[in-house]
Amino acid sequence: MKQATATIVKPLPDHLFRVHGESAEMRGEAMSGMGYHTPNDRFFVRNHTSTPLIDATTWRLRVHGAGVRCPREFGYDELRAMQSRTFDVAIECAGNGRRFFGTQQHDAAPGTQWGLGAIGVARWRGVMLKDLLMEVGVRPEAVDVLPTGLDAPFKDYGHVCRPLPIGKAMDDVLLAYEMNGMPLPADHGFPVRLVVPGWVGVASIKWLGDVEVSTSGVQTPWNTVFYADVTTNPAKSAFELAWNARLPVGGLHILHGRSWSGRGRIVRVEVSFDGGASWREAEHHGRHLVSAWLPWHITWAPRRTGAHVLMARATDASGITQPLVTPHHPFGYHFDAVVRHPLEVVNG
Repeated sequence: MKQATATIVKPLPDHLFRVHGESAEMRGEAMSGMGYHTPNDRFFVRNHTSTPLIDATTWRLRVHGAGVRCPREFGYDELRAMQSRTFDVAIECAGNGRRFFGTQQHDAAPGTQWGLGAIGVARWRGVMLKDLLMEVGVRPEAVDVLPTGLDAPFKDYGHVCRPLPIGKAMDDVLLAYEMNGMPLPADHGFPVRLVVPGWVGVASIKWLGDVEVSTSGVQTPWNTVFYADVTTNPAKSAFELAWNARLPVGGLHILHGRSWSGRGRIVRVEVSFDGGASWREAEHHGRHLVSAWLPWHITWAPRRTGAHVLMARATDASGITQPLVTPHHPFGYHFDAVVRHPLEVVNG
């Protein structure tokens, strides 16, 4: 089934990515002018080990466990022949923004030092997980669903796997085989991956090979040792602008950005140009999806040269607004404070 492995298969040009070992972060400016969806070649990569290259003709998805009546295997063509659904969904690493625990709050957390580029929104097409589970006959006593990936085991912890409660599995989870109208790229889970709207990225298991339905709660390293207390992603905001960008003084600039939240739709975005002393509401048009992000823009005419700091904060449908400071997390998860984005205003 597996043919070969590489840490990351796709090209990682410096103007699009910051490489963090086995993972790659998309630069904020890489989304400038790109439209709503993150192009496949710019989508961030989070690998625990390396990207497996899998032959779809021999790939099988095993669905089994005490919580199903008729365990069976599904082939790639079988899945593609089933009724499909298409959704625009964000996938975000739980550690997105981790480096700001250190750079902004002076309380660094271990792990990959992501900025705000460990997120992407794609148009995913596939089969609803609930439809597959209905094919095998989910028992009323089913409790958890455990999807497992086919990438190499991570240290002594085994294959990446993250249990889902049966309620979530039977709700909005997708078994995706297409990404932005193309078969899944190798780095993003070919031939089939999970897409779990609103939840931390580790739940959206790539290179899916096994789904076990249990009649009791499941514990794995990915919900005990790692990611033990994180499920739904909080609200965050990012500018489509290079870090330490240079803008000319004296002109009117239209600054673009995106805000998102796993808790619900973004209802307001505000921007500050004076360190948080005052805030202006940004404008937004077009798609306003719960499971993805909200693009926005605001005008700014800087009147002096020198260093400036931009700040953007979002409020989601739960009524929660991004704070200026967020509590420290020992693993650096869920940094949701307003990020201070530096730039330089220069003579034109």
